[in-house]
Amino acid sequence: MNKLTIIGNLTRDPELRSVNTVNGPVSVCDFTVAVNSRRRGQNNNGQQQDDAQFFRCTAWRGLADVVSKYATKGTKVCVVGPVSARTYQANDGSTRVSLEVTVEDFEFTGSRNSGAATEDYNSAPAAPAPTAQNSGFTAVESDELPF
Repeated sequence: MNKLTIIGNLTRDPELRSVNTVNGPVSVCDFTVAVNSRRRGQNNNGQQQDDAQFFRCTAWRGLADVVSKYATKGTKVCVVGPVSARTYQANDGSTRVSLEVTVEDFEFTGSRNSGAATEDYNSAPAAPAPTAQNSGFTAVESDELPF
């Protein structure tokens, strides 16, 4: 089984493109997620040091449309899907490796008011707070609780 779950922040705005297939055009969205980790004792005084790994992600079809519409640089997300390692030649001639995730599941993990999402995402109406009348429960004063 090859399934990776990562939680991190988008390093740039997602790029949406369309690919022509036999069945017509298909939406494809590419983005990169930075995952931070902390290591103890990596520097001379034993302090924690932050380190980041970068994962290139590709979402397809409807999921690609959602990601490109609502996610922006800095958005905190959870991505699930198979990972593959690709090698490529850098401009300096060295061989490098890139980790690429084909997105099967995508979830926004930051708060809706964090400012990282677009205006359309933040403008969704909030559900009304439950009251004693509409929830089917009876209101109880905290002084009446046995604990």
